[in-house]
Amino acid sequence: MDLATEPHILAIGEALIDIVTPASHPEDAKEIPGGSPANVAMTLGRLGRPVALSTWYADDPRGRVIEEHFSASKVVITPESKGATRTTTANALIDENGAASYTFDFDWNPTPPIPIAETALIVHAGSISAAVEPGATAVYEAMLAARPHALVTFDPNARPAVMGTPEAALPLVEKFVAAADVVKVSDEDIEWLTRGEDVESVIARWLALGPRLIIVTRGKKGGLAVSASGVRYEVTPEKVKVVDTVGAGDSFMGGILDAMWGLGLRGAPARDALAAIDRESVKTILDRASRVSDVTVSRAGANPPWADELD
Repeated sequence: MDLATEPHILAIGEALIDIVTPASHPEDAKEIPGGSPANVAMTLGRLGRPVALSTWYADDPRGRVIEEHFSASKVVITPESKGATRTTTANALIDENGAASYTFDFDWNPTPPIPIAETALIVHAGSISAAVEPGATAVYEAMLAARPHALVTFDPNARPAVMGTPEAALPLVEKFVAAADVVKVSDEDIEWLTRGEDVESVIARWLALGPRLIIVTRGKKGGLAVSASGVRYEVTPEKVKVVDTVGAGDSFMGGILDAMWGLGLRGAPARDALAAIDRESVKTILDRASRVSDVTVSRAGANPPWADELD
């Protein structure tokens, strides 16, 4: 894909190596490429969308694994992404219920400004790359630079291990929320960031900052979407045997972007359509995201479905 000429989705943020360790059998640890924005890009590539990833990794053995892994899922990694002194790792400890907790060895210092082609019609960012300096400022500036030609999406994907206290993290997260058109957030993120503020009040406050659509994932309760135009839709989750939740939120985000692209919600001119989005379109977005995520949690690791698996 030629980024200069072909319309595409751009994900900005960390690509790393997840060291996935079962708590009950630490000797079975495995190294798997991951990273929240990178997993979003991988989901889109597997679903057949034109997607690029602007990230930060090293020219080392783990970096080469990252290149091979995401390229195999049809993700184009931007040339300026290879500049780190070491490739970031995340130790993902998996408990008996399949839930993951993370600790990081993080290198995130992309050279600003992060290049964004005018053919990037949706730009997505989030997670620890939007929370850890010096790279977080470069990500924020990239989001602002994208707005004249792209819809902008954001997922805080809170990681307390690297984001400090909720009191420190929340103002930064809300700065990014204000720069986005669509925000996806988990109820657990809201719980931590706000120290238990009611989800509905957070949605109302964030919509007032400027986004057109807020989507909240709520585990077994399913997803909730609320638009600035007053549309509200909840999806009832399918009964799925959960193997683990690694990459589940990222594949959900990828499903959101996949549906937006399919609905023609791309490019700055679509901002007005997003502002006036109807219930059927919101349903399409949330149902697609849920279906993609259901497949991901049904198998080990960040392993989102390919398009033919959903068909």
